[in-house]
Amino acid sequence: MNTNQSETQVNTQVPRMLQQTIAIRTSGKKLHNITRQVESVLVQSGITIGLCNVFLRHTSASLIIQENADPDVLADLETFFSKLIPEDTSQYRHISEGLDDMPSHIRSALTKTSETIPIANGKLALGTWQGLFVWEHRNLGHTREVLIHITGC
Repeated sequence: MNTNQSETQVNTQVPRMLQQTIAIRTSGKKLHNITRQVESVLVQSGITIGLCNVFLRHTSASLIIQENADPDVLADLETFFSKLIPEDTSQYRHISEGLDDMPSHIRSALTKTSETIPIANGKLALGTWQGLFVWEHRNLGHTREVLIHITGC
């Protein structure tokens, strides 16, 4: 007996779009949860079913979906990437912007700069323990631009 249930939503309204850029001030190399800021833009849109595309307009930071409950997960990710991609200028040609710059570009290339999240019942359809994070890869804080594009009904 199959107990899996599927939820189907049909919306016959005219599709709408909203695009907004938000500024995220980071405080150095760590993950910064931006789920609430993105949800706020979604509420402004009035869209209840659709897609939310989030794009980070930088090459030395990432945008990822990750666990939002246990901060040890985020710390472990940072520790792992620090070991995987050391800040050692002898390994890189591009060193003019600092010891942490080229490793930041590599971290960004190995992760993502965009995420697309379904919208259901006017909310981001993230899992219980999922959050959306800007992962700053530079040692110092920066202001990061995040473009949010919401499409739906």
